Amino acid sequence: MTINYAHRGAGGYCPENTMASFKRAIELGCDAIETDVQMTKDGALILMHDEMVNRTTSGAGLVKDHSFEEIRKLDAGSWFAREYQGEKVPTVEELLELANENNIIINFEIKTGIIRYEGIEEKLIETINKYNMQDKVILSSFNHYSLKLCKEIDKNIKTGILYTANLYRPYDYAKTVDADAIHPYYYTINAEVVKEARANGIMINPYTVDDINCMKYFVGIGIDGIITNYPDKLKKVIEE
Repeated sequence: MTINYAHRGAGGYCPENTMASFKRAIELGCDAIETDVQMTKDGALILMHDEMVNRTTSGAGLVKDHSFEEIRKLDAGSWFAREYQGEKVPTVEELLELANENNIIINFEIKTGIIRYEGIEEKLIETINKYNMQDKVILSSFNHYSLKLCKEIDKNIKTGILYTANLYRPYDYAKTVDADAIHPYYYTINAEVVKEARANGIMINPYTVDDINCMKYFVGIGIDGIITNYPDKLKKVIEE
């Protein structure tokens, strides 16, 4: 069964990476939530895609230069629609609690590709373990050194390599960093790659698939998971 990953929550309907977006995704029938982890200057793990707060909040500057208290005062909803005014930037803990209550898988993308958040991997895994969510989480990143470090911290944590290029035999490459999955840009995937990945014991969860025909194609070739902004559309495709 293809896993329905809601991209930054229900990103097509709500301000991304907010509790409103995560809750809406669950209401729309997702199996899992994909989100992004950054770290404040005082070590809090918050959920935001960009390294800067400018695009999705009322603030300005780098996440790493703000304290958690400063981040928490920002409006993370008004940029999307007036009805979401006052929405806050959530924490890893808040999403873990929500996922635990609703039996939802979480894909945490560790954002260490541009800014090196020292100790973010250890802190994230420690928090996941505190909530006993090890079996309901997969960690992904474009920084594959970061994923290798995650496996060194906890060999049982699941990881998936993010990439955009057409990698040659990506399932073989995934093994070099001990990854359990590949998370490719969806254009790079075809039935042959899926077949070979499965033969090599590697899962495939492509991003970001919003076109219904593409969803049907991927479900038809037996993809493990699909990351989408429209979990309701994907749910309907899977059920059909």
